[in-house]
Amino acid sequence: MKFAIALFSAAHAPSSRRALLFAQAALAGGHEIVRLFFYQDGVYNASASVVTPQDELDLPKQWRNFVSEHQLDGVVCIAAALRRGVLNEEEAGRYQREAVAVGAPWELSGLGQLHDAVQDADRLICFGGA
Repeated sequence: MKFAIALFSAAHAPSSRRALLFAQAALAGGHEIVRLFFYQDGVYNASASVVTPQDELDLPKQWRNFVSEHQLDGVVCIAAALRRGVLNEEEAGRYQREAVAVGAPWELSGLGQLHDAVQDADRLICFGGA
């Protein structure tokens, strides 16, 4: 089965951990992940600026390692990221900001990437959101 996974909640939310566990289990079960799409507060999962307390799981780091290790397509919604100050080098330069919070393996792109993933996948699985 081919999955597209959309994550709408911030790194400290329980649904972010559930999304990661689901993605890990999907790959372990022989399934394919077409794309991971981080939207709304989910963009914080891709931010290198998030500092996790020592007694908590560092989900942004775990997501980054997971995406890199499995060479997955990890897309961060550019509009949601800009609104929250989660910028890559190109956008930081464009808006004359000094903080760069997103780098490899993440890609900033539009909502059309989610639409494309849904077309390629058998199932869209969403975590978090209202």
